[in-house]
Amino acid sequence: MEPRTATRSSRGFTLIELMIVVVIAAILLSIAIPSYMSQIRESRRTEAKTAVLDLAAREERYLSTNGAVYSTTPADLGYIGPFPALVGPDNYYTVTVCSPAANCDPNPNPPAAPSYYITATPAAGTSQAGDTQCTSFSVDSAGQQFSTGTNTSQQCWAR
Repeated sequence: MEPRTATRSSRGFTLIELMIVVVIAAILLSIAIPSYMSQIRESRRTEAKTAVLDLAAREERYLSTNGAVYSTTPADLGYIGPFPALVGPDNYYTVTVCSPAANCDPNPNPPAAPSYYITATPAAGTSQAGDTQCTSFSVDSAGQQFSTGTNTSQQCWAR
């Protein structure tokens, strides 16, 4: 009778192989998550810029139908509730309207009255409030676009 030799069959993965897969997955996630969050932040900024420009168009429409006056009343501009009004379905920004623009802070070069200054700022308590690159977006009745943050106004409005 011949002795049996134990044959080694491979079933499953070794611990080393499993650890290699975990390390690779961790590296991929460490690259993907910041990139994803950056894209989300950019889309929210776009939502704020769109709201500011939409409100500016509503102001111009109001001026063209009501004489030489801009409005700071939300109902006149098609908004429900008072300013500052929340922007979009997720409410990451609030918009405010100031008229005349000379009374607005921080408007660096206010146009002469009649004028307005519209600003979108991140809503408190949201993840967008931590955005330091493009903190707020503003536009005035002369069409000048402003922003605050570590990036320049041109960089924030270009994206």
